[in-house]
Amino acid sequence: MSLLKRLEKQKNIDDITLETRGTRSVTAINPWREVKTTVHHEVIQTLEKEKTSSDDLTEESLRPVVEEALELHVETLGMALPRAERQRLVQELMDEILGFGPITPLLQDPTITEVMVNGPHQIYIERGGKLERVDVSFSDDKHVLHIIEKIVAPLGRRIDESQPMVDARLPDGSRVNAIIPPLALNGPTLTIRKFATDPFNVEDLINFGTLTPEMASFLEACVKGRLNILVSGGTGSGKTTTLGVLSAYIPEDERIVTIEDAAELQLRQSHVVTLESRPANIEGKGAITIRDLVKNSLRMRPERIIVGEVRSGEALDMLQAMNTGHDGSLTTGHANTPRDMLARIETMVLMAGMDLPVRAIREQISSAIDLIVQQSRLRDGSRRITHITEVLGMEGDIITLQDIFRFEQTGVDEAGKVMGHFRATGILPHFMDRLKTANLNLSENVFQIFN
Repeated sequence: MSLLKRLEKQKNIDDITLETRGTRSVTAINPWREVKTTVHHEVIQTLEKEKTSSDDLTEESLRPVVEEALELHVETLGMALPRAERQRLVQELMDEILGFGPITPLLQDPTITEVMVNGPHQIYIERGGKLERVDVSFSDDKHVLHIIEKIVAPLGRRIDESQPMVDARLPDGSRVNAIIPPLALNGPTLTIRKFATDPFNVEDLINFGTLTPEMASFLEACVKGRLNILVSGGTGSGKTTTLGVLSAYIPEDERIVTIEDAAELQLRQSHVVTLESRPANIEGKGAITIRDLVKNSLRMRPERIIVGEVRSGEALDMLQAMNTGHDGSLTTGHANTPRDMLARIETMVLMAGMDLPVRAIREQISSAIDLIVQQSRLRDGSRRITHITEVLGMEGDIITLQDIFRFEQTGVDEAGKVMGHFRATGILPHFMDRLKTANLNLSENVFQIFN
């Protein structure tokens, strides 16, 4: 759908919030609300008459059109419009046409990492790892639904009563999830996890306290040494960010295939093939799953396969890829500890519909995965890599693990900040010879016990 056609749909929005106070939306008096709606329609009609291309529609080219339409309409009504109110109306109209309505300023704020719309009149953000409510509002459910459609339509996805949930992404790669009534009782609910304009690098994570320089050098060697790495953690723990940082260590001359539900990984290498799953169409057909893409990627001569997240039967195909010459693969999964992650993988493999013995599954896991990087979001909102754990192999029917690094929490200070320190266990990984063979000579000082 072209941009101008999407703008045409906005003519159906007749009630746009001009002002919010506290927890409930407060609309301006009817004349101003009608002014904004009328000007909105006039701007769209002007763009259509001039046959403005969507590629040419920028803030610089649109602002004079909006200002002129507003000026003419106000003069026609014979109403006085204060300068500050005029500028605010112009900006709100710009946000509606080019951006995503009332939440546009939130998405442009670099200090905000997540935007959560719980219905039209309740919006929260995450800033510095903490949630806070903001004084912003939509006009009604219809307004929120329009913004959701504006996000998903360019991606060829849809949301309606027959398919009331959708995963999508913004043009900058930010992750979007939307769910609407009848499933969402509070009204259309939108969750946007923003991505930094400039992707984080390992120095950023060190500065944030997510890991130490010793841990970073160890992980760099593991990626360059083509170990299969699984990043594990809870929701919002920073798994995808860490996956992106680890992928930066992949050499430039290797072919990388990324597979995601909604493409959000921001890799810096030039030879990257990005694959994205596809939901079913309105007839319930045509769905392409992560598992389908993993299978297809094996025919694309990949040197590295990166799966944004395994959550179902694709875990079996990922393990088989790791076990059949695709060393150096990376993926993420949801779990609270490395041991829990192994149990989840077992469950996901069974979801593939294969009637495999548990021991056979565990043997596949132990031979495929070399390292688990466990990440957690702590009570104070900070993210920490709490475990870097080596998968050793099988002892009887149990997969054996050993921690190489750990984060040990010692308490919470008066400000609520989590206190603790990273510690090397002093144990050398069993794959050290493999790293040396790849000419990756890590100093044993990296593994000395430190606080």
